[in-house]
Amino acid sequence: MTDTPTSTALGPFDVTRVMAALPHRYPMLLVDRVEELVPDESITAIKAVTMNEQFFQGHFPGRPIMPGVLIVEALAQAAGVLAVESLGLAGTGKLVYFMSIDGVKFRKPVEPGVLLRLQVSFVQKRARVCKFAGRALIGDDLAAECEFTAMIADPPSA
Repeated sequence: MTDTPTSTALGPFDVTRVMAALPHRYPMLLVDRVEELVPDESITAIKAVTMNEQFFQGHFPGRPIMPGVLIVEALAQAAGVLAVESLGLAGTGKLVYFMSIDGVKFRKPVEPGVLLRLQVSFVQKRARVCKFAGRALIGDDLAAECEFTAMIADPPSA
């Protein structure tokens, strides 16, 4: 008897495919590429943190550190790609909105010059509401972790 995988891993995706899944654009697009996506399960994505990021001008002069809320946002964007790809929503205009963020812990500062690896997995998946667990890593070191819930909905009308 052989084991058959439930999902086939996809990737890598370049930033063009990331932008097809997300509405975010510079300077708020915080996912540069997807290394691997297993539909209905998990995603590993990359944020290349460079000194050119606008937030480093003021956070903090002389000691640049990526704001924690932006690390969480990067994890949420990776989750958005996972949800859109898993649910077949690319090109539909649907958006993935934060509903809650739980248990956020920051373990290591994220400085310019690192590749921040974003690992996100589904904890629970429904048609409109999904719960995720995320970890941001620098190499093998944990920089941040959290759980969060998001809702998939139509964009607000103009």
